[in-house]
Amino acid sequence: MKKQIIYIVALILMASVFTACGSKSAGNLGKTSGEEHIEGEAGYEGGEGMAELHLSELKFESLGIKLDTLPTRPLSGIVEANGQLEVPPQHEATVTAILGANVTSIKVIEGDQVNKGQVLAYLSHPNLSKLQTNYVRAYSQLQFLEKENQRQKRLYEEEVGSGKTYQQIQANYQAMKGEVKGYEAQLRQLSLNVEKVQTGDIYQYVPVVSPIDGYIEKVEVQLGQYVEPQTKMFMIVNTDHIHADLMVFEKDVYKVKKGQTISFTVESVPGSTLTAEIYSVGKQFEQNPKAVHVHAEIKNKEDFLIPGMYINGKIRIGDNNSVKALPESAIIEEEGKPYIFTAEAHEEDGKTEWAFKAIEVRTGITEDGWVEIKLLEPLTVDTQVAWNNAYYLISEMKKSQTSHSH
Repeated sequence: MKKQIIYIVALILMASVFTACGSKSAGNLGKTSGEEHIEGEAGYEGGEGMAELHLSELKFESLGIKLDTLPTRPLSGIVEANGQLEVPPQHEATVTAILGANVTSIKVIEGDQVNKGQVLAYLSHPNLSKLQTNYVRAYSQLQFLEKENQRQKRLYEEEVGSGKTYQQIQANYQAMKGEVKGYEAQLRQLSLNVEKVQTGDIYQYVPVVSPIDGYIEKVEVQLGQYVEPQTKMFMIVNTDHIHADLMVFEKDVYKVKKGQTISFTVESVPGSTLTAEIYSVGKQFEQNPKAVHVHAEIKNKEDFLIPGMYINGKIRIGDNNSVKALPESAIIEEEGKPYIFTAEAHEEDGKTEWAFKAIEVRTGITEDGWVEIKLLEPLTVDTQVAWNNAYYLISEMKKSQTSHSH
């Protein structure tokens, strides 16, 4: 009797369990049926995590999603840097006045091309004439002392002349020789022809000449102006030696090396794309922001390049290796992890439906809007992947997950 009672109780408990399970299964079936995606809308299928997003053919086409296999593309990796066009200091010149004088003539204007030694302006002052007449007098005296020195030397050697007289003449000759050389140095600094002055040909004007080939960048004086010695008169720049001066941030400095190629654009010249090669990487940081100067020689210089123009550059930091890559718009980052989307078409009730699945990847070098893709698990060669709209796809997937969690 006791065994029969235990048996009956066991049967009752088993019946209760089966009844509960049946109710739960029925509830789930009803829920699945009620949540099937509506035609023309996005739907979701899967359990925990990011699974699949379903789009109708109409929705797929309206979004303009591009599909293809995962491509291979040559990428070298780039470092982006901004800067401006500059000219090395040895190819810039500031022309100053050698002496205090009045500007009597200006021969150039800003933008003019000039050659080394070309006259830029003329100066005039009474002191100019005085310098030349003093030189002529000293030069004539030197000629006399030279002959007198030779005569006294001969007399001294023949023991006819006084040794004291010879020494005095010799000292006067050497002193005058130094004075004449001093005058000649001043005349040459003024770009005057010393040989002409020796013959009494006195210049009324001092030419101001260019020390380099280049272009007149700035004219700092006016006609009739009195200029003190060392007054700035002209600024000259040789744009044949213009180069790209870029600022590379601390985090990227180790990637940049001499010989690397830079492609850059000039902000004020739309559509301009030029190339340059790095010849110098700075060894000292500028502050705010912390960056170093990188100098690059420009290839095929254009006439519109002017020092001071702002430029945006991309430094190629590696070899062109062929890697799997996708456009930036095909990649989305979630919780610090990058994802791309695979796509597969299904036929349902005679209509095409697209199923998108997010797969985690790793990214590598980036260049011109393309990003290297490193697969964690291999894909078949014919697997279709989305080339764009990753942001929309992840957003719709999140919406579907949120609605199914309630």
